[in-house]
Formats: sequence, C-alpha cells, structure tokens
Amino acid sequence: MFTKLPKWVEYGAFTLAVIAGVINTVGLLGFQHQAISHLSGTVTLFSTQLVTNLNGSFYLAMIVFSFVVGSAISGFLLSGGSLKLGRHYDSLLLIEGCLLIISVYLLSHSYYYGIYFASMACGLQNALATTYSGAVIRTTHLTGIFTDLGIMLGKVLKGDTFDHRKCVMFIVIIMGFILGGVIGQYLFSLYNVSALYFPAVTCLMLASTYRGYRLLYK
Repeated sequence: MFTKLPKWVEYGAFTLAVIAGVINTVGLLGFQHQAISHLSGTVTLFSTQLVTNLNGSFYLAMIVFSFVVGSAISGFLLSGGSLKLGRHYDSLLLIEGCLLIISVYLLSHSYYYGIYFASMACGLQNALATTYSGAVIRTTHLTGIFTDLGIMLGKVLKGDTFDHRKCVMFIVIIMGFILGGVIGQYLFSLYNVSALYFPAVTCLMLASTYRGYRLLYK
C-alpha cells in the first residue's frame, strides 16, 4: 500500500494532521471543552447525558451526525480507493475550508451550532484520507496510528520485515497533529475561535496547490 503512494503524500498527510490538530485544540479550549476531530469521547459523553441532560445529548448527537455528513460528502465526490490525479481532492479541501469559515462566523456570533460545521469539516477530511489509503491513514485522530505502530513493533520483534515508509508516514502524521495542537493553543490565546481561520485558509491553499499540481502534471 505505502510503496504505491506518490512521494508527496507525506507532505499532504502532515498538513492535514496539522489542520486537524488546530481544530481539535481550539475545540478543547473553546467549545465547552469539546473534542471535534474524533468521536469516541463525544459518544461516551452522549451516553452519560442521555438520562440527565437531553439538550446536551442532542447537541452531542448532532456533532456525531455532522461528522458523518462530512464523511458522506467525501464518499459522494470521491471514486476509487487509490490516490490519483484528477480526483476531487481540491474540491473537498475547498469545501472543508468553507465549512470552517462558516463555523468561525457562527461561533464568533455565539451560535453554538457552529461547532457542527467544524465537525463536518473533520469528517470530510478523515474520509478523504481514509478513502485513498484503504483506512490505513487517518489524519484527524491518532489512536489507530499508535495501534498500528505497536503492531509493527510486535511484528519486528518476531522477525518480520520492518516497513520503513509506513513508519515514517505515521511519525509524520503524529508530529503534524502535535504541531497543530501547539499552533492551535497559541492562536486561540490571541484570537479565540477565530483561530479556526488558520486551518480554513490552509485548506484553501492546499486545494489551490493540488489543483496547480494536477494541471501541471496531468
């Protein structure tokens, strides 16, 4: 799988991980301390509030639903499971950037449901990476990546061949997510929820870069 991916995919995965790290950090710092880029904690909170806080459980359910809607957008626009020029990666990144801009606007005007658009953006991004990597690469959360690293280590200990590129890819994503967290904390301290403009603009720039690359090498 990894040997068939183009060399520039690490740069894209790193950038997407930075974007997710920023979004999630801003969410944890600002939106009722709510994680956005992954759903395990959100679903757990939903289950604890089903009996005691129906309004809170509805809010959490909508975050999950928004993530699924974002994933559905990627599923609708993408075809095939391999990374290939000509597919709608730029369109999806453009949509993600727009969703984040909408989220900033709503949240900055105290509309709590702005978080739904941020969650939708994360779902779209995670589905984009999952589609072209066969669920091996995820850029919005790290649980699966750390699990895969542990599996790789176990296989090496029993004598299997070590996949260096796969390991590099995982480390690149981890470092990108961590860097995104650092950037997100710094920007939130300066601009509050408007810090989400950074990942939004980054998505738009990434979309433009991909489109230029596609036109140059098609």
